Amino acid sequence: MQISGRLELSRRHLLIVGAASLAASSIATPLPAAAQPARTGAPVMTRVSFDVNGETHQLELDTRTTLLDALREHLHLTGTKKGCDHGQCGACTVIVDGRRINSCLTLAVMHQGDEITTIEGLGTPDGLHPLQAAFVEHDGYQCGYCTPGQICSAVAVLAEVKAGIPSHVTADLNAPVRLTNAELRERMSGNICRCGAYSNIAEAISEVAGRSA
Repeated sequence: MQISGRLELSRRHLLIVGAASLAASSIATPLPAAAQPARTGAPVMTRVSFDVNGETHQLELDTRTTLLDALREHLHLTGTKKGCDHGQCGACTVIVDGRRINSCLTLAVMHQGDEITTIEGLGTPDGLHPLQAAFVEHDGYQCGYCTPGQICSAVAVLAEVKAGIPSHVTADLNAPVRLTNAELRERMSGNICRCGAYSNIAEAISEVAGRSA
């Protein structure tokens, strides 16, 4: 009995000591000031220069600034829209050195010396780009929020087809690329129209493609 009692007491004591040790270890011990990681509130700034719509711009930007924010907030080119901000809707599409990109997914500092075209650089109210005019004629928009990205993407699509660049749905890689309905929908699939004006958008692009063929 005594042995059993002593063993039971020892077990209790062990559990109490263990619980106390665990509680003590869970309390964070503050690091000495010298050992704590440095916190800097000031952003890292850098200079970047690129051509936007034929005009050279030099900006001093936080290195974390996206190309989209540089265009909208610093150059006040608000035609390029911020939609999902995750590269999934295409509203922020611009053309960089002839290729379309989602400007929300790239940093401005990555485009030093690049040539960038936004919707403002494609045409003017008095001199619309053929695609802009076709979108108006075919009612290729409703709310219009996605339209700048749609048109910039369509410009790149026509250039891709003219250059003979195939897509995932191109049936014959040895034949000239034709802008069929399947090709057009595949190539424009990264641009979402929440109003659902896809048929009118396809008609507008197809008309311009037929004229330029």
